[in-house]
Amino acid sequence: MFSGTKKMASACWGPVRRYVRMNRDDSAADGEICTDDSLIWSRDLEKHFLGEFSFAVVQANELNEDHSQVETGHAATFIGVYDGHGGPDASRFISDHLFLHLMRLARDRGTMSERVLCDAISATESGFLNLVRRTYAIKPAIAAIGSCCLIGVIWGGTLYVANLGDSRAVVGTLCQPNKIVTEQLTREHNASMEEVRQELRSMHPNDPHIVVMKQGVWRIKGIIQVSRSIGDAYLKRPEFSLDPSFPRFHLPEPIRRPVLTARAILAHKTLTA
Repeated sequence: MFSGTKKMASACWGPVRRYVRMNRDDSAADGEICTDDSLIWSRDLEKHFLGEFSFAVVQANELNEDHSQVETGHAATFIGVYDGHGGPDASRFISDHLFLHLMRLARDRGTMSERVLCDAISATESGFLNLVRRTYAIKPAIAAIGSCCLIGVIWGGTLYVANLGDSRAVVGTLCQPNKIVTEQLTREHNASMEEVRQELRSMHPNDPHIVVMKQGVWRIKGIIQVSRSIGDAYLKRPEFSLDPSFPRFHLPEPIRRPVLTARAILAHKTLTA
């Protein structure tokens, strides 16, 4: 039975594998629509084992900082949104590695679960911090590069969602003809929200500058708004404190404990026809 579920795990995405990355040099595949505005991208309706689906992407930052990823197969669909900041390295690393970690863990465990999503994100974070460690001496600015991460997996009639950062997952249900009821599945991790500021203050009671109002915006250590991310090593590891030659990201004193975390908030929802 277990060997059968392992085969099912690898077969879910195996037949059809599609990366969707928003790059200036990428050309649209069949059925993809790239408008004159290169920050907007969409794909028309396609068949899915639960029905039909389509999607559209509106990009927020520089072209090379944000990435999206879609993987489809006979029995599962994976969607990832990676909102990068500080540079392209983290969001690109996530799009190259997260889905592969997810598939490996699902295959090894023979199923999909919130734990699988959490462990895949942790493995991606560890891999990127290792990259920072290897390249920090020649590229210290990589320690200030990070990315928010929102992923969703439809598997066996259940939608699994994991989020860290200030993206938001919303699901819509068609209750009546022409009436869609929406449900927010994740909350943002942004210092502009009172509950996030309270969480940070409770975790850092001896740091009066853990959240600072700067130029009318609440920021963690006066620098960044998101409280969870992949990357941003200089706010997680004291050894990655940036050189003063990078004043935008320089901390007046080394951190004693991680200021940001890569711990994802997880949710799941049973889908009905």
